[in-house]
Order: sequence, then structure tokens, then C-alpha cells
Amino acid sequence: MIGSMLGILPAAFGGVAWGILGGALPGISPSITMALLLPFTYGMDPAQAIVLLAATYVGAEYGGSIPAILIRTPGTNAAAATIADGYAMKQQGRAGEALGISLYSGFVGGLFGLIVLVLLTERLSEVALAFTPPAYFALGVLGLSVIASLSRESLIKGLAAGVLGLMVATVGTDPVTGASRFTFDAVDLLSGIPPILVMVGVFAVAELFEQSGEPGWEQATERPRIRFPSPAMWKRIALPQAIGSVIGTFEGIVPGSGGTVSSFLAYNEARRWSRHQEEFGHGSPEGVAAPEAANNTVACTALIPMLSLGIPGSNSAAVLLGGFLLHGLIPGPLLFVQHRDIVESLYVGLFAANIAMVVVGYLMMTPAIWLVGRPKPYLMAFIYALVVSGVYAIEGSLFQVGVVLAFGLLGYAMRYFRMPVLPLVLGVVLGFMVESNYRRALVLSSGDHLTFVREPLAAGLLAVAALFLVGSLVRHARERTVGPTAGGGREGGAGGVGGVGGAGGSAT
Repeated sequence: MIGSMLGILPAAFGGVAWGILGGALPGISPSITMALLLPFTYGMDPAQAIVLLAATYVGAEYGGSIPAILIRTPGTNAAAATIADGYAMKQQGRAGEALGISLYSGFVGGLFGLIVLVLLTERLSEVALAFTPPAYFALGVLGLSVIASLSRESLIKGLAAGVLGLMVATVGTDPVTGASRFTFDAVDLLSGIPPILVMVGVFAVAELFEQSGEPGWEQATERPRIRFPSPAMWKRIALPQAIGSVIGTFEGIVPGSGGTVSSFLAYNEARRWSRHQEEFGHGSPEGVAAPEAANNTVACTALIPMLSLGIPGSNSAAVLLGGFLLHGLIPGPLLFVQHRDIVESLYVGLFAANIAMVVVGYLMMTPAIWLVGRPKPYLMAFIYALVVSGVYAIEGSLFQVGVVLAFGLLGYAMRYFRMPVLPLVLGVVLGFMVESNYRRALVLSSGDHLTFVREPLAAGLLAVAALFLVGSLVRHARERTVGPTAGGGREGGAGGVGGVGGAGGSAT
């Protein structure tokens, strides 16, 4: 056990370092940073691989604040709320102080989120042994119902993306009869399309295609040193950190919200409860502390539905789910029964990652700033090469490289038509669970569909899925009636934050 824990520490520190570099690169989100690393975890010990990916998530959430503060360009979507006051502090010659507050607040939010993760996930795992094929089918349906809440712009587009993902999941061998389906006599498709290839394609390659057509980003003109907050500043930013941590907890648990929403909500609430409201948008330390605490809390709490129910509620959680599947681990109710050591290793790794974020974040500042200033074409070419070499390293298959590039084109087309990507990934990941357990349940019940409502747990999960769907339909109908002004008003109410909404969107 001690040897396994010692192996986790290098993975935690290495993941945080890679995450900070990836987060510091404008346009490369935490999910893309994780997806680039995913193929290289294939031959690793499962516990170390999972910790490496989770630590990358933690590091990337902090790294996104570096270009947000220095060049007014968020490295991640969640860092968009940090621009308003972070960049203003930089213009006042306080960039080092802003970077220190960001790092310290991320550490506080990360530890708070980890405590919530340990407490809540363990409780949800107590129902593990009660799951049967009907319950697993209902759980998969619950996961697919999240698609409705993820499709904020168009419910039809979200559902279309989800159906497309389910179609991809049917490629390969039939789980019951063993017949080949949609393989076109290609031996490489008999085992299906691995979710890892879909994720790397629609997240990393599609983003690279889009970034290649965009103009270069502004370069950093100074190289400040981090200045950690003083005891007096600790006291001032304590309330914004608490607000950000609480909001990040709820937004992380709810699928489809994520760090971006929590950051803007935390910024608005911190301004509402601040004694120095006039400073917001003009260099307020509280305006940096609140969103940074929120998005780092989400980095831990977003794993709660993924670990306990197998439902990834964010892009980054979906990539981490791919890491579990790559090593034969099935997140969900039975994970705590069959692979409890992996879960405990993840908890230890996340704690080490938050400690590493402070140490590595301080040491990585100089190379991170250097990375921000590199010409964009060179960075894009390097990442392309990283994707191809990483995918080829999995099984030495050029066919899989072609599959990744094909899904990259699909992801780029979906972005062009403004279709959400996460429903596609949910369909691919949950498709096998839904289909196989649906058919197993019918076999066990001799074709009686009432088995899905006779079993209390399955009926309860289906009821929750129905509530998700109805709630999303009501929200979509209300937004269509009221118009899009409600969403814009919330961000605009944050003073300077309303002006950076476009920057956050461009970094997707």
C-alpha cells in the first residue's frame, strides 16, 4: 500500500505541472489538456493513471488564470470571470499579487471540494449492491437525460448529438448475440470504437482545427513573481473564497453547469456581499479570489456524479471517465465495492495535487509565462504531433489515428453548427450500458417491460430522469418566451465581467 501511495505522488505532481502548462495556453481547456495526456496513460498502473488525469484537471483550472491576468485572455472558460479584476490589477503593477491570490484561492477551493467529494461520494456508494440490470438501465437513462440540461442553446441539436453518440456506441459486436454490427467487414471495428478515440477527436483535434483558423493571441510583456497574500489579505478574501467554494460545490454536483457558470455566479455574489463593491472591475482582490475558489472547487465536486453514478457532468469528467474505461474500470455504484483501492488512491492523489498546485504553481510561473509568449503556429504543430503520437502509442494502429482525425472533423463540424459536444460523448459512453442492461433485463423477465417500474430503485431513477427532462423542457420554453436577455443580464451585472463574456466563449 505504501509503495502504491509513493507512486501516486509523482503522478500528482506531474499531472499538476502538465495541467498548469495546458491551462496557461489560451484556448486549450482542461478537458483538452487531459485528452492529450489520455493515450499516454495506457500502459500505466490504473491508480497512477487516474491520479495523473485528475491532477491535470486541478492544475489546468489554476493555469487558466495566468493568461487571464497577464494578457486578458482566459486560458480556460472558467478563468473568464478572473479577467475583470485580475487584468486590472496587472495594469496597476500588481500582477504578482493577483497571481498569488489566484493560486491561494484555488488551493482553498480545491481542499473544500475534496472534503465534499469524500463525504458525499461515499454515501452514494452505499446503494451499490442494490443495482440490477433494470436499475443499471435506468441509471443509463438518467445519464442520457442530462443531455437536455446540457443543450442550452437548442434542445433539438443536443438530442441529435446524443443520438449520434448512441449510434457510434452500436458499432462492433452485439452484446447479446455476438453478431457484427456496422463494421463494414473491418476487423479493427469488431471491438467497437473506444470512447478514448472519440474524446481525443472531438475535444483536442476539433479544438486544434478551430484554433488554427483564429488569429494569434497577445503575448505577455512582463514576467512577474508570485506574491502570496498577507494575513490582512487572507481576512479580506476569506468571505469571497467561502462564497466561491459553496457555489462551486453545488454547480459541480449538478451535471452540465461546470466551472464557467460557478465562476461568474461566485463573482456576482462576492460583489453583492463585499464592503468594497466600487473596486470590482477595477482591480479588486475579492474579484479574483471568488471565481478562482469556485472553479477549483468544481474540479473536485464534478467527480461526485461520475464516481458514484457513472454520469460525467462536464467535459473534463467525461475525459476522466475515459481514463477509467481505458483501464477496465467502470465508474458507478459497484466501483466502491470492486475497486475501492482505486477510489482511495484518487482521494490521496487529489489531496497531493492540491498541495502540488501551490509548490509547482510557484515554480512553473516562469515557463508558463514563456509558453504564453510562444508563436501560435509552433504550439499548434506541437500539439498535433502529440495527439498523433499518443494515439498511435496505444496499440500501434494507424487505423485508430484515422478514427481520431475523423472524429476531429466531426467535432469541428458540430462546433460550426453550434451543436454541443458533451451529449455525443455521453451517448458513446452510456450507450453500451443502456443497451446491454435493457436486453438483459428483458431476458431475465421473459420480455416483460414492467420490470423497469416494478423494481423500486429502477423506478426511482427513471422518475428522476423524467424530472430532468421536464425541467429542461420548461426552461427551454421559458427562455424562448422571455428571450436571451436573462442570461446576458446576469453576466452583465458583474460590472467588468460582462465585457469578457466573448473571451470566455472564444476559449471553448
